[in-house]
Amino acid sequence: MSSAGPDRHLIARRVAAVTVSLVLAGGAVACGPEDAAGKAGSGDKPGAAGAPRNGGTLTVLNSEPQSDFDPARLYTSGGGNVPSLVFRTLTTRNREDGAAGTKVVPDLATDTGRPNADATEWTYTLKDGLKYEDGSPITSADIKYGIERSFAAELSGGAPYLRDWLVGGEAYEGPYKDGGKGLDSIVVPDPKTIVFKLRKPEGEFPFVATQTQFAPVPKAKDTGVKYEEHPLSSGPYKVVKNDNDGEHLTLERNEHWDEKTDEERKAYPDKIDVRSGLDAAVINQRLTTSSGPDAAAVTTDTNLGPAELAQIGDNKELAGRVGTGHFGYINYLAFNPKVAPFDNPKVRQAISHAINRTSVINAAGGSALAEPATTFLPEREAFGFTPYDHFPAGKTGDPAKAKQLLAEAGFPDGLTVTLTHSTAQNRQTSPEVATAVQQALAAAGITVKLEGLENNAFNEKRWDAQNTPGFFLSRWGADWPSGAPFLAPIFDGRQIVTNGSNYNHAQLNDPTVNAEIDEIAKLTDLAAAGKRWGALDKKIGEQALDVPLFHPVYKRLVGKDIKNVVISDWTGVLDISQVSVK
Repeated sequence: MSSAGPDRHLIARRVAAVTVSLVLAGGAVACGPEDAAGKAGSGDKPGAAGAPRNGGTLTVLNSEPQSDFDPARLYTSGGGNVPSLVFRTLTTRNREDGAAGTKVVPDLATDTGRPNADATEWTYTLKDGLKYEDGSPITSADIKYGIERSFAAELSGGAPYLRDWLVGGEAYEGPYKDGGKGLDSIVVPDPKTIVFKLRKPEGEFPFVATQTQFAPVPKAKDTGVKYEEHPLSSGPYKVVKNDNDGEHLTLERNEHWDEKTDEERKAYPDKIDVRSGLDAAVINQRLTTSSGPDAAAVTTDTNLGPAELAQIGDNKELAGRVGTGHFGYINYLAFNPKVAPFDNPKVRQAISHAINRTSVINAAGGSALAEPATTFLPEREAFGFTPYDHFPAGKTGDPAKAKQLLAEAGFPDGLTVTLTHSTAQNRQTSPEVATAVQQALAAAGITVKLEGLENNAFNEKRWDAQNTPGFFLSRWGADWPSGAPFLAPIFDGRQIVTNGSNYNHAQLNDPTVNAEIDEIAKLTDLAAAGKRWGALDKKIGEQALDVPLFHPVYKRLVGKDIKNVVISDWTGVLDISQVSVK
């Protein structure tokens, strides 16, 4: 993700975020529009009145460039935002407001996939009439090749799931080194059928099939690392300009895209002009003024901040152009139980009781931009949300209960700890939030020394299993709306990485937790799986391995001529594929 949303560990084994760049500079990356009462999807939708119409140019004003515009290299949720205008995939996200937008639906395929009895094999059939921008047909062999090239070292950066899931994937090095053999676990018996053979059951494979690695790439048109300069479009738009690695992208209509094969993308504008590398304040000012081309402009990665929201105030015209969304994301305090005194559960519990979520949320920008959390999973049904609060702190903390637990832990006179945080001004892992935690714990007799690190150094340290701090601010976003990419990377002991990026900060390796993760993965009934993810979240929460703090809220302006704003609980931001500018 970008600084405006989830970060690029993401966005599950985010090898982060966009991610947002899903915020992705291609779209954050995830709940629907809200009314003044804060009820998702129940208020007037932002944007201009009137029915959407075809034509015109949509301008996208972003902070982060849409770099690495190759389907193999992109790490996006649900196919991303800008990328999904060019790259169609086997499945995609449902392009609807709120909770309805958390569903996975067919894209190039006729359905979301047909599993065998134990979900270790998934079969897809392509729709009729699918074509690239040059008029040539899209085949199942192209999808197989597109996936295989994502294994090449020179095209790294995409989601890592297939390397773990496909039989033989862990050792495969891509088509440039395989001598034309390909990956045996991807079978194409005919031009319209593709079969995936997995190492273990994966009931949520249809979600992974939304990743851009599932976009078709014809072998004859592959130009390796240069493919990003002009990838062959399977979507409603084609790339006609890509300057400075995504800093300025120009997309125009793909005349061979057939809307009869694509129920999700509306593709109203004739042209999409994406301009990046802009200062956030400049973006919001241009959207506020909405003069000239900026009247038909949006952003996919730049939020409104507290000061800007205050300026909008009672301006009904501007307020009517603010879209509100939620992405599956959690900001939390992480403990490393291998470091004293956090090896003592009562110390971790004491800190959990002492936290003042009101002051933390104020530090995060206020209640308009953050919602308090006591669970690791977001408060959305799709993730399996199950309410719990094992260590009640109320709105402002319970220092008396914290002191009692500290005494029981052998620290009747309090203790001193170090909290590691980023110096980046992101209002998530930043000094403001760290200071709010410091002040809350002081009331419970805990002296907190702050260790601020430059953002890259901070990320390296918090994900380093050999050097993980005992106590630090952290955050996590899911690659798709489910408990799986939320809980497995953080709490599955088999995903502990000792020589790379390790996201299991507690280095928890509980056989019962690992076994339950495997059992849930077998389920293709996602509603049933959701209930079990919620129960597992509640069970893990009893160990006080982290302190959930808040879920971010995205507030973003659109130009005054923008119509048909759709914000789903999958991405939390406006879906470009639905926007009309006339």
